[in-house]
Amino acid sequence: MLRITITETPAERRWILQGRLVGPWVVELRTSWKNAHRTQRGQACVVDLDDVSFIDKDGERLLRAISKKGARLIANGMYTKHVLEKVKTLSTPAA
Repeated sequence: MLRITITETPAERRWILQGRLVGPWVVELRTSWKNAHRTQRGQACVVDLDDVSFIDKDGERLLRAISKKGARLIANGMYTKHVLEKVKTLSTPAA
């Protein structure tokens, strides 16, 4: 299960994720991102992964794509920080 909460201020739109980013929940986040991102009004985008307990390969690919679109991915947990490092490494072009 994945819970997605979107909060908004004039400066920022934040997706707060709680649970597991796997299978059908990856599709749900992708849909939520596309719908909300379409109406973005110059706000910074932040995806908060502090309460995510697991991310599968499809979830990693989606986070990579979201990151490439300019979203800032944040996490405090050891597991999610490790996944984000992997996502960032794969997103950075080789020199």
